[in-house]
Amino acid sequence: MRMPPGFHLLIAAQFASALADNALLIVTIALLHEQGLPAWWAPLLKFSFTISYVLLAPWVGPLADALPKARLMAWMNGVKMLGLVALLAGLHPVAAYAVVGLGAACYAPAKYGLVTELVAPRQLVAANSWLEVSIVGAALLGTVLGGALVSEGLRALLASLVSLPGLASSLSASLALLLLLYGLAAVAQLGVPDSGARYARSASLRPGALLRDFARANRALWRDAEGGVSLAVTTLFWGVGATLQFAVLRWAQQVLQLGLDRSAYLQAVVAVGVVIGAAAAGRWVPLTRALRVLPLGVLLGLLMAGLAWVDAFALALPLLALVGAVGGLLVVPMNALLQHRGYQLLTAGRSIAVQGFNENLSILGMLALYAGALALDAPLLPLMTVFGSLIALVMLALMRWRRASIGLQQPG
Repeated sequence: MRMPPGFHLLIAAQFASALADNALLIVTIALLHEQGLPAWWAPLLKFSFTISYVLLAPWVGPLADALPKARLMAWMNGVKMLGLVALLAGLHPVAAYAVVGLGAACYAPAKYGLVTELVAPRQLVAANSWLEVSIVGAALLGTVLGGALVSEGLRALLASLVSLPGLASSLSASLALLLLLYGLAAVAQLGVPDSGARYARSASLRPGALLRDFARANRALWRDAEGGVSLAVTTLFWGVGATLQFAVLRWAQQVLQLGLDRSAYLQAVVAVGVVIGAAAAGRWVPLTRALRVLPLGVLLGLLMAGLAWVDAFALALPLLALVGAVGGLLVVPMNALLQHRGYQLLTAGRSIAVQGFNENLSILGMLALYAGALALDAPLLPLMTVFGSLIALVMLALMRWRRASIGLQQPG
């Protein structure tokens, strides 16, 4: 399926920016260790990065709609670069990573909104497949890149090639390389053509008015028959995905008796499965049939519940790949449908801001519940079983909600 001019440049720029985001997390964790900070500081990095998505949601939608989106994305990469410069200058890693998260939070509505504006509705599933593949690919390669940048060999090599006077950290050269990567992403984004879409400016930029406008947009999307179901699925999916990332690491070490390095490879297997599922959805699931993938959410929950009791490495690999593939096949059509309905009901920027608010609130909430359960010494295997079973039940409830919504819409 032929995409409009500039689409693939947008994907390439998004990949470079996300690659730097994921690598930076690993390098910043290493910086915490270098500074002698305790291990519990590391999760605060994820929290500080994500919190901007939730707190700034009422503002980032109108911001994305008020400016040419490709230009705004380039500026937000500049904000990420500012966070990196502050980190190099000695700002606390959690505070510096929060600045990077601020840029990412403003970047997201512009990215997804621009895709919705550039691409025709019949191409949205395929476009989201490209996006999902670039996001997961950046997460995979970004983790690898981050690991390489904190390794002793490459760290010494970069330090010999890049001299940064006044910066004592041995990771300074690695951070400088990521600074360059953000710069390349910004330059690429400036080459993406303007979609030409323009929206009426918000009646008021006062915080109270923007909060009320955001609350109305949130209600409108949740109350829509198709928008509400797709928003519920993507919100659940991203919360589950963030929790699964940590659960799989602990499960692999506890049940499969693997070291941390090999446990991380299992996360890569899930990501590869997501890429396969996302590519399959882009090829075979048109927007008009997006809701037909809902039963896959039930299957995803059951697979997660069953995964907990697998104790053989040879069986774990294909099962994890299947979990990823089912997740990719589920979320890509749901994302496309949500963007389509959001664009019709609201605006591109506002709908993505609502989506980001709900999904990231889900991530924070589910991670808090998971961490709380572990803090109470809840056994991992029953915890994963209950977690997966609840996902399956929620998806069954959503399917029933969808059927009831269709029944209400049909004439008496």
